[in-house]
Amino acid sequence: MIYFTDDFLSSEWYEATKEELASNDFEEVVAGYDTFYVQMPSDGFNDLVRSKISRLEGRPVRNILSFFRIATDTLDTDWRIHSDQKINGEQPDRAIVLFMSPSYSDIELNGTAFWKHKKYGYALPKSTDDEFDRMLSEESNDMSKWDLNTVIGHRENRLISYPSSCFHSKYPNKGWKEGRVVFVMFYSHG
Repeated sequence: MIYFTDDFLSSEWYEATKEELASNDFEEVVAGYDTFYVQMPSDGFNDLVRSKISRLEGRPVRNILSFFRIATDTLDTDWRIHSDQKINGEQPDRAIVLFMSPSYSDIELNGTAFWKHKKYGYALPKSTDDEFDRMLSEESNDMSKWDLNTVIGHRENRLISYPSSCFHSKYPNKGWKEGRVVFVMFYSHG
C-alpha cells in the first residue's frame, strides 16, 4: 500500500529544518552508478520522523538510512527509475519521501512517480543482486521499458510512504533552478 499524509511535520519543525538546509551545502555522493547531492539529518530529526511513522503505522520502525536530497535543472537530472530493494546491504520494508521545498509552478506536474516495468510489473520480485544491478545500470533511464502508473504531487511537508520494492522516480526527471528538496528514509518494521 502507498499512502501519503500532508502537514507531516509541525510548522515549527518544518521551518527550522528548511532554514538549516538553506544554511548548509549539499555534498556530492557517488553510490554505484549514480551521483546524488545530499545533506545528512540530525539524530533529533531522524528520531522525530521515525516516531511519527511508527505512530502512523501502529508499530515500531527502524531507520536503515536517511538523508536530504536535492535535484535541480542541472544536478541529478536522470530518470533513475528503480526500487529500493537493497539499501546498505539490507532489504527495507518501506521507504518515504518528504517534500521539503515549495513546488515549482512552471512545471505542470511534479512529485514522485510510480512506474510499471513491462516485464516485472509494479515491483521488482526478489531477485539476484546481479539482476538488481543490471536493471539499475541498463534500464533505469530507458523509457521504452516503463509505463507511468501514477504521480503523487509535490506539496510542501507532504510525506509519501511506499513498499521498498515499488518502482519509482522523481517526476519529472529534472528539478528546478532553486531545487527539489526531499527527505528520504528507508526503514523496516520492528
